[in-house]
Amino acid sequence: MTGTCARPGHAANHLVRAAVTAPSLHNTQPWRFVSRGEEIWLFTDATRQLPLADPDGREMVMSCGAALFNLRLAMRRLGFLPDVRPYPVAGVASLLAHIRWGPYAPPSADEELMHQAMGHRHTHRGPFQRDPLSLPLIDELRFHARAEGAELLTLHGAADYERLAGLLRAAETTQRADPCRAAELARWATRPCTHRRDGVPPDAKPFHPDSTAFAGRDYTGQASAPVLPGSAPIRAWDRSAGLIAVLATRHDDRQDWLRAGQALQRVLLYAAAHKAAAAFHTQPLELPSHRAEIRRTITLGRYPQMILRLGYRVPARSTARRPTTDVLSILPEKAA
Repeated sequence: MTGTCARPGHAANHLVRAAVTAPSLHNTQPWRFVSRGEEIWLFTDATRQLPLADPDGREMVMSCGAALFNLRLAMRRLGFLPDVRPYPVAGVASLLAHIRWGPYAPPSADEELMHQAMGHRHTHRGPFQRDPLSLPLIDELRFHARAEGAELLTLHGAADYERLAGLLRAAETTQRADPCRAAELARWATRPCTHRRDGVPPDAKPFHPDSTAFAGRDYTGQASAPVLPGSAPIRAWDRSAGLIAVLATRHDDRQDWLRAGQALQRVLLYAAAHKAAAAFHTQPLELPSHRAEIRRTITLGRYPQMILRLGYRVPARSTARRPTTDVLSILPEKAA
């Protein structure tokens, strides 16, 4: 790679600024980057892992996978093919990827679109507008998930809707009733007028968590009662929940989690480029019995990695990100 480094670390800063716009569980931003010369290493930041919601680190790795896709996309926008080696050092689970600059190749039209969408992709929390996504767009989102080694499985029948909504309501009720889980969640609900650059601020969650049949996170304890099964039945004519989809993989190891995170971000950016947004529902995937039931009845043997609602919404406020100085370490180049 030549011609992109005006000073040591300049290219790395550019790439990491793009990477950190990725979504993460409760906006925990559980990533670290190390750069030396023309190389970048991506690590998990275990200090930001949620021990109750994510004891195995699956969602942490997926979040880092989303950041990795953004970094790849920023490299493509500069006209280079990224050379990515996942898990380059055996036995070092925190080291997720080693990235180098590959040969020159102009970005594709889709890559240009997704890069332009990076700045206005925001997580949605609440009901969508009732206009459905077009069938061609849904097919394109499925294609982009498959391109990263995952499957985007969309739900259409009322029985599957109600089954998944019921599992989600049950999981959210369980988590709301657990004081330890509620406290863990509250730590990432930022208060107004704070200077935190992580967590979920009040204006990023303007709707009541039970405003759709697919229960949302109760970050502030505003839900007056547990979500009760059957309290918000699915109606075929009620489109405010949006398109329901599950991102799934054939296997369920750390490679698959990293792959799923990249697939998720690719889907999100392509959707954002077409003015669509996503809401995330991971509660039932954080309870082993519920996740196993979704695998058995919804994804038919594939491992569910993320539950999404996709639709159109009014513009939303972005959540803050930590500066690159907090997440990027630049090492001196080796002597010749």
